[in-house]
Amino acid sequence: METKYLLQAIKPLINSKVSELIGVPHALADLIIQRTKPEFEGDYTLVLFGIVKKYKKNPDEIGQALGSILCKEYPTLFKNFNVVKGFLNLSIDDSYWINFLNSNYTNTSFGTHPTTGKKVMVEYSSPNTNKPLHLGHLRNIFLGWSIAEILKHCGYDVIKSCVINDRGIHICKSMIAWQLFANGATPATTGQKGDHFVGDYYVRFNEEYKKQVEELVSKGLSPAEAEKEAPIMKATQQLLIDWEAGKKEVLDLWSQMNQWVYEGFDSTYKKIGADFQKTYYESKTYLLGKKFVDQGLKDGVFYQKEDGSTWINLTNEGLDEKLVLRKDGTSVYITQDLGLAEQKFAEFQFDQSIYVIADEQNYHMKVLQLILQKLGKSYANGIYHLSYGMVELPSGRMKSREGTVVDADDLIDEMLQVAKQKTEELGKVKDFTEKELSELYHTLALGALKFYLLRVDPKKKMIFNPQESIDFQGFTGPFVQYTHARICSILRKAGELPQSESTVTLEKEERELLVSLEQFPLVIEQAVEEHNPSVIANYVYTIAKSFNGFYTQYSIMQAPSEASKAFRLRLSKLTGQVIKSSLALLGIQAPERM
Repeated sequence: METKYLLQAIKPLINSKVSELIGVPHALADLIIQRTKPEFEGDYTLVLFGIVKKYKKNPDEIGQALGSILCKEYPTLFKNFNVVKGFLNLSIDDSYWINFLNSNYTNTSFGTHPTTGKKVMVEYSSPNTNKPLHLGHLRNIFLGWSIAEILKHCGYDVIKSCVINDRGIHICKSMIAWQLFANGATPATTGQKGDHFVGDYYVRFNEEYKKQVEELVSKGLSPAEAEKEAPIMKATQQLLIDWEAGKKEVLDLWSQMNQWVYEGFDSTYKKIGADFQKTYYESKTYLLGKKFVDQGLKDGVFYQKEDGSTWINLTNEGLDEKLVLRKDGTSVYITQDLGLAEQKFAEFQFDQSIYVIADEQNYHMKVLQLILQKLGKSYANGIYHLSYGMVELPSGRMKSREGTVVDADDLIDEMLQVAKQKTEELGKVKDFTEKELSELYHTLALGALKFYLLRVDPKKKMIFNPQESIDFQGFTGPFVQYTHARICSILRKAGELPQSESTVTLEKEERELLVSLEQFPLVIEQAVEEHNPSVIANYVYTIAKSFNGFYTQYSIMQAPSEASKAFRLRLSKLTGQVIKSSLALLGIQAPERM
C-alpha cells in the first residue's frame, strides 16, 4: 500500500463502498473517519450520521452492510467491525501494523514529506531595541521557530525572518535616560548584558517621567497638560526630531545603544536555539511604503482629506477608515508594513508569508492584507497572521515600562535551577560528569520551557508556571524527554536488535501505540494546516503516555517468545524515533540518558 499513512488509503476505499450502498456518488470530503475511542473495540471509526441523515438510511443497517462488505472484500486489511449507535468501528488486521513496523523501525526520516516546491516566509520575534527579550517574546519565538521547522518537515522551502523595531519614540526614551543618568556607564563598565543595560534606562525614563508629571500636577497643571509639558518628554521628542534630521551625535548614540542591545539579543537567541536567515530593521524600512500611497491615490484606493492626510475607507469590509499617511507626509505603521511586504516578496517570491504577532494586532493585520488586496498585489492572499494570545503570570499581566516583565534570561536561569533541583531529587545521575550534568540541566530547562509554551493552542491566552512546567510527571516536556531516555536505555541493554519477523498477536496496548505512531505524518500535516505546534506537543505526549502504559504492563526483555521480544524492541525503537522527531519540531532535544 504505497501511501503515507493508512487513513489516506482507506478513506477513498470506504467512500466508494458508501457510494455503492446509497446508490449515488458520495463526496469524499464529507466522509468523517476518526480514531476509535478507547472504550470501544476498533482502530478507526466511520461517523454514519451525516450519511444516514442526508440519504434517509437506517444507521445500523448501513453500518452492518458496509462493515460486512469491507471485511469480505478486503480481509487482509479489515479484520472485524462493530456498529454502535451511528458509528462503524473498524479493526485493522494485525498483519498491517506488523508490516508497518517492520518497514519503518529503522526509518529515521519517517514522517517527513516530499518537497512541495512552495516557499514560505515566517517572520517572528520582532523585538524593540529599548528592552531585553521577555516571556511574551519567548512564546512568539518558539511558535515562529517551531512552525518554520514543521513546514520544512512537510516539504516547504522556509525562510525565517525577523524585523527589529529599532527607531521611534520608545527608543529615544532609553537614549534620553542614558544621557541624563548614566554618567558614561556602558555594559562593559557595569558587567551587564547590553539589552538589560538599555532596558534599565527605559524603566528609569518612565520613573522620572512619572515623577515630573506628578510635580507639574501639584503646581496646578491638568494631568494631560503635565504629560505634554514634562521636561524629559519634551527632550525625548526633540531627540526623535534630531534623529529623523540625521543629527550626527544623536545617530552615533542611537547606533551604539542599539549595538549593545543586538549583542544581548544574539546571546539569548543562541541560548534558546533561535535563528533567522534574514533580519530587517525598521530604521531602513519605515520609508518604503510611501510609494504605495502615491500609486493608491492614482488608482482610487486611497483618498486625501482637506488637511492633506491620506486615508483608505474599509467600511464596506466591516472595518473603518484607516490613516495611511499623516498630513505632514510622515509614515504610520501600516505604511511601512506595506513597503516591507513588497520588499520581502521582491526578494524571496514567497507563496505564503506568515506573521507571528500577538492577537492585539489582529485588526492591523486585517487592514494590511485588505490594502494589499485592493492594490492588486499578487502575494496579498498568501499573507497569514499566526495570531497568539498573551502569556500572563499567576500574578497577572506584565508591563515593560514598570519593569514587571519576566526577563527571558532570568527565566532561563530560574528554569536551570529548577531542572537541577528536580534531577537531583530523582538521584539517577550519579555517574554523570559535571559537563554532562550542565548539558542535561540546559536540555531539561529549555525542553520544559518550550513544551509548556507550545502545548497550548496559539490562539489561547495562557498562564505560565515555571515549577509546574518542569515536573517529570504529567503533560510536560521532561516527562516526554524521560520517556525517550528510558527507551534509549532499553535499546542499549538489548544490544543489536533481533532479526526475527515472525507473526505475533498484538496486545491491546501494542496496537494502540502502533496506530498512534502510524499517524505521525498525518499529525504533521494537521499542524501545518492549522499553523499550530500544539498539535505536535499533544501528539508526542500521547505517544509517551501510551508507551509508558505498555511498558508498565508488558516485559520487553522477558517477552514470552523471541518473536514477541523482537517485535517489542522494534516498537520501542520506532517510538523513540517518533518522540525524538516530534520534540525536534518543537525545538526540544531528546536526551539519551537522564
